[in-house]
Amino acid sequence: MTENITIQRLSSERIMHFIELIRVFEDVFEMKNFVIPDEDYLQQLLKNVDFHAFVALQDYQVIGGLTAYTLPAYYSKSPLIYIYDLAVKTEFQRRGVGKMLIQSINDYCKSIGVKEVFVQADMDDIDAIDFYRSTGGKAENVVHFTYLLN
Repeated sequence: MTENITIQRLSSERIMHFIELIRVFEDVFEMKNFVIPDEDYLQQLLKNVDFHAFVALQDYQVIGGLTAYTLPAYYSKSPLIYIYDLAVKTEFQRRGVGKMLIQSINDYCKSIGVKEVFVQADMDDIDAIDFYRSTGGKAENVVHFTYLLN
């Protein structure tokens, strides 16, 4: 199922892979009228030590990936990692690629001393909820509030 698929954590030298990943997000999340930020901005984001981007590659093409942020904690010296987006191209879904991505970020986080990784999913997105449960995630009943500024 996942033959010839590798997972890589992106460095700032992999800007084109990052752009490909953003295009995967745009397609999978059906983002209408999306305008991608310029390469300089994206390169600076990749250089930020608190930003993490992982891609799934098959034959050097991005077929999926995830982005995450480090959140410093005040109740522990160990930070938290928040997975912001995770997507796999439609034709590669249900083949274990998403699980490989979750395992990769979890392994990376363990290696740098992070004790907790979390992600949120819309309650209506049953596929996402089932996916995160299948990867060992434990669901919590919370309500997410957004303040749209401008």
